[in-house]
Amino acid sequence: MLKLENVCAGYGKLDVLWDVSCEVHDGEFVAIVGPNGAGKTTTMRAISGLVRPKSGAIIFNGEHLEGESMKRIHDLGVSFITDDGNLFSGMSVKENLLMGALNIRNKNKVKQLMDKVIGLFPRLGERLNQQAGLMSGGERKMLGIARGLMSEPKLMLVDEPSLGLAPAVVMDVFRTLKGLTKEGVHILLVEQNVNTTLKIVDRAYILEKGVINGQGTSAELLNSDYVQKMYLGIE
Repeated sequence: MLKLENVCAGYGKLDVLWDVSCEVHDGEFVAIVGPNGAGKTTTMRAISGLVRPKSGAIIFNGEHLEGESMKRIHDLGVSFITDDGNLFSGMSVKENLLMGALNIRNKNKVKQLMDKVIGLFPRLGERLNQQAGLMSGGERKMLGIARGLMSEPKLMLVDEPSLGLAPAVVMDVFRTLKGLTKEGVHILLVEQNVNTTLKIVDRAYILEKGVINGQGTSAELLNSDYVQKMYLGIE
């Protein structure tokens, strides 16, 4: 579904990623974990077209993305959910959801998608006319994910969904994401919350200082001496 091959990227003369390689296979929920400043968000931006890789290849469903525009990448089925959801705070929940379906001209199709995401996120259905800026942090995260689903993505890039949320709410968001993989949506997640992430995803990569420093199944990484010491506080 998605493959990064030796991707190097950064901002101007500032290099952030060095030879990053990772994959999302069909039906997988994959994470890139690591500390703040490791280059996780830059990886997402490179995939979505916000940052142009300096070298390497990004291949999605057999098509190279590294030279494509953000719109083209989005039209191919890649949806990027930023850490703040990139919501329109002054708009209602319904208006934000409709913004996610701007490229869909068929009104019946849009209604079907709206019904589907409300079925996945019943809380949003209860708040359709509420301004997004007045919602709780967890609700805003869910709205960001729901709006991303309105474009019928094949792949969702989800940036730091646990940021600023209480632990119980984090688990709700993660379980929702896990459920989406059963709906046929592939997910690449980036997170600092290593413990919770590895309990939910299928596989993960460890990104440190712009370099992949480990990978494996969730079970393998949870049992890794390095992960236990560096991320879980287990000596």
